[in-house]
Amino acid sequence: MPKHGKKYNEIVKNTDLTLFYEPAQALEMVKSNAKAKFDETVELAVRLNLDPRQADQQIRGAVVLPQGTGIKRTVLVFAKGDKAKEAEEAGAEFVGAEDMIEKIQGGWFGFDVAVATPDMMGLVGRLGRVLGPKGLMPNPKTGTVSMDVAKAIADIKAGKVEYRLDKAANIHCRIGKASFTTEQLLENYNTVIETLLKAKPAVAKGQYMKNITVSSTMGVGLKINPVKPLGK
Repeated sequence: MPKHGKKYNEIVKNTDLTLFYEPAQALEMVKSNAKAKFDETVELAVRLNLDPRQADQQIRGAVVLPQGTGIKRTVLVFAKGDKAKEAEEAGAEFVGAEDMIEKIQGGWFGFDVAVATPDMMGLVGRLGRVLGPKGLMPNPKTGTVSMDVAKAIADIKAGKVEYRLDKAANIHCRIGKASFTTEQLLENYNTVIETLLKAKPAVAKGQYMKNITVSSTMGVGLKINPVKPLGK
């Protein structure tokens, strides 16, 4: 069994992990429990009543957090000509075409998000085996394949996060930093929950959200009532 540190065990000892908390209360507790020497990331995990094996029950997309993520993200854009210039002016750290593809094939991954114009996907497709497993492959569903590269970059820099149903029917998503105010975290939390509610497949039956927890990087998970998931 994994061993936990003294601070973690102290949090567990002083926290009732069996209770359902109101979103604002849970986020306030997550903040107070974040005692690491670095600014811990606050994570949201949602278990959905979906079957990931069914194509019509898959959920994948992206949402811009109104309060940002608190994390600076390095953007690579695959583009040529005017679109390459547009990407540079919009603040992309790396812009290129065949040269960037060769660089990645050589083992370079000095970026957090990759964006591509549609006409570049034929070339970028060569990188599917290396970018796919790392979650870096541009995808139209997440807005990272677009002719409007300036908007794509602006959204990423503003705090866009991607979400995707995993094999266990869970959605994991960062919603900010422990240094955020409770109000900022709550606004980001509500934005993600509302997005997931709107993305509910038509074929979904019964209680859609089965379990919701929030936690910090080094903290414990606190449960939120999945029947009334939104906070005020």
